[in-house]
Amino acid sequence: MTGQPVTGQPVSESLVGGVLRVFAPAKVNLGLSVLGRRPDGYHDLSTLMAALSVGDELELTAAAELSLDVLNLNGLGAELPTDRRNLVYRAAELYLKAAGQPGGARITLHKHLPLTSGLGGGSSDAASTLKALSKLYPAPVNLPELARSLGADVPFFLPGGAALAEGTGERLSAVDVPPTWLVLLNPGVAISAAHAYRWLAEEGRYTPPLDLSAVLGALRSGGPVPYFNALQPGALSRHPEVGTALVALTDAGLHSPLMSGSGSTAFALAHGEAQARSAQAEVQARFPTWWTAAARMG
Repeated sequence: MTGQPVTGQPVSESLVGGVLRVFAPAKVNLGLSVLGRRPDGYHDLSTLMAALSVGDELELTAAAELSLDVLNLNGLGAELPTDRRNLVYRAAELYLKAAGQPGGARITLHKHLPLTSGLGGGSSDAASTLKALSKLYPAPVNLPELARSLGADVPFFLPGGAALAEGTGERLSAVDVPPTWLVLLNPGVAISAAHAYRWLAEEGRYTPPLDLSAVLGALRSGGPVPYFNALQPGALSRHPEVGTALVALTDAGLHSPLMSGSGSTAFALAHGEAQARSAQAEVQARFPTWWTAAARMG
């Protein structure tokens, strides 16, 4: 399975014939440190997140009532509900209520990204829904506040780009990340964030803060990136397919392989678009049932 075709940076939104089309980018974690567990049960993080040129797409039109349809590409959205259990639906409800809008919207989600994959697909879809509805129904609504109520990663996707996230993820500092091509490979294993953090807490493998300057320096030079993912050891010990994906990306000539977020998507960096596309084709041939994509950040 392949991801959404990449032809440069996708158009973030367009309005044609009353239909607002919005791109909802995936993200990768260019290093993820978990400093420790807080008294409230959440964890203190230090992670660099970067939006990518692959993702989901949404279509929205003004309507009398709120409705959601999910069109699954390659079967990736087959298990997504279309009611309040879906983050897109909840985001729309929140915005319409905050805007005092008695009408609704007809929303179609074109799901390109695999589920529970560490790429932030659901959070991005929710943020894109908020932004789209603010165009359909302009109102003085605090989008960041609504985003925070939907999930820790949702606020990041409002501005997009790249950012250092600290605290529980609520403290965001914009970062300039050099344009970099990479390849994503998902082995079809679903890993929930709750499980990933529980495994870490059980093993007590907390980590020091991310060395942001070292990571950015390596990205600029094109050399090996000294990042790590505190959640990766727990995932590897329980799902060896993640390790297989990391090795496959390295075997394809890419460098600095890492698991993104809570997994199970692995990624590795390329020296340009041509290498990324060639490596993506190679790993797709080796693992035809796994989801893979070449993407650009920065």
